[in-house]
Amino acid sequence: MSGTTFLGMPASPGPRPGSPEAFPSFPEAAAVATLDHKLRANLTHATRTIREKRARAVAELADWAELRAAGKAIKDHTLRRLDRYLLRLEQEVTVAGGTVHWAADAAEANRIVADLVLATGEREVVKVKSMATQEIGLNEALAAEGIIAYETDLAELIVQLGDDRPSHILVPAIHRNREEIREIFAERMASWGRPAPEGLTDSPAQLAEAARLHLREKFLRAKVAVSGANFMVAETGTLVVVESEGNGRMCLTLPKTLISVVGIEKVVPAWRDLEVFLQTLPRSSTAERMNPYTSLWTGTLGPENDGPSAFHLVLLDNGRTSALADRVGRQALRCIRCSACLNVCPVYERAGGHAYGSVYPGPIGAVLTPQLRGTTSGIDASLPYASSLCGACYEVCPVAIDIPEVLVHLRERVAGQGGHGHRLERAAVKAAGLALDHPGLLAAGERLAGKARGLLPERLPGPGRAWTDTRALPELPPEPFRDWWKKNRSRKDSR
Repeated sequence: MSGTTFLGMPASPGPRPGSPEAFPSFPEAAAVATLDHKLRANLTHATRTIREKRARAVAELADWAELRAAGKAIKDHTLRRLDRYLLRLEQEVTVAGGTVHWAADAAEANRIVADLVLATGEREVVKVKSMATQEIGLNEALAAEGIIAYETDLAELIVQLGDDRPSHILVPAIHRNREEIREIFAERMASWGRPAPEGLTDSPAQLAEAARLHLREKFLRAKVAVSGANFMVAETGTLVVVESEGNGRMCLTLPKTLISVVGIEKVVPAWRDLEVFLQTLPRSSTAERMNPYTSLWTGTLGPENDGPSAFHLVLLDNGRTSALADRVGRQALRCIRCSACLNVCPVYERAGGHAYGSVYPGPIGAVLTPQLRGTTSGIDASLPYASSLCGACYEVCPVAIDIPEVLVHLRERVAGQGGHGHRLERAAVKAAGLALDHPGLLAAGERLAGKARGLLPERLPGPGRAWTDTRALPELPPEPFRDWWKKNRSRKDSR
């Protein structure tokens, strides 16, 4: 982010794509989303199916708790020594024939990628599904330079063709049903390349075949690919992408130039660490024992061999160093993007991903986004409150991120910034503290409230209205408990 530092390096100034100021606050967006019955039906069906399958897959492993603890330990160890492992990674990638670039923020990362693509003389790229490139708005930045970026993941393709935004980390088009997808393919595929077949139905097999035919010509034509990575191994310079469709494998092997944009937190120290994450990630995300496609590459093999002859790794900060400095909040950087927390979250299931105003929706987005972007905008200041604090997200997290703890921590930060509502809250808490410190004052207040119970409104005025819009005020008793206790206790003692 502009104004932060990248492991001691000054951040370059520049605007960030997808400015949070363009989005309404979470309560405003959620109020609209929860009225969309089709959206809620799509989300309920999808999340319920995924979480039930995940629970069965996880139950197969007797040592799941130990794997979870190991993943947490590896990530925490790495984050404490991130500078050391990033430099080792740079060294090994370079020895293997790759080139490493350091990007302090979104603007710098976009500039690096655009320049690399333009240097090849090409004007189109194929993309592996990547949260990091969505985070920085890479597609829009490339379009501004006259470069077309084609998404090749099926769900990302649906989102791109529909001029839409992703709403889930793992299943970006989770808010769409099969009929909506058929309509998008039929109406929009032709403007992006090969049109959808005549008579296309909403059969999953036909939709998948239409996507396969549409993408195949792009795979065979593209000379440049852009990817992210699930993991980077410091000791070997190896990058890892896991996926379920094979589109990633096509992008990683067919083009001559491969550019990978990866957040600095994705590094792990050693090859053996993959043994933990390649068990926990697929079970937590797609409820599979292992991913259908696990692609690993180390540098290049040279122009005379198969695969890319040029490999560039763009290491992205974009607020991660700031998050790393927060002793409580930094645990969000453990995230391996499995999306398990989204699928169990009652708030996400009802509001959907677009309400979060970020490419990282759900519980992890509520703690990660405000740390990457700050809490000055309305949407970012509201995200830590987009939770019931039920703790289901922590229970399913494969790297044991205590999301409720970070949410409360960030709420404290937001409250410390001030604002009308927070000033009233502090005043109310101060008044309550005064009453609780003086029992006589508290007792007088309770008696007064009991006598005035018939005058209380059904809804609170001012900022309190948000509470009573969806909740009924508790009914006040005619007398305080302490008075009731004195009368009834004295009767009992007199018997």
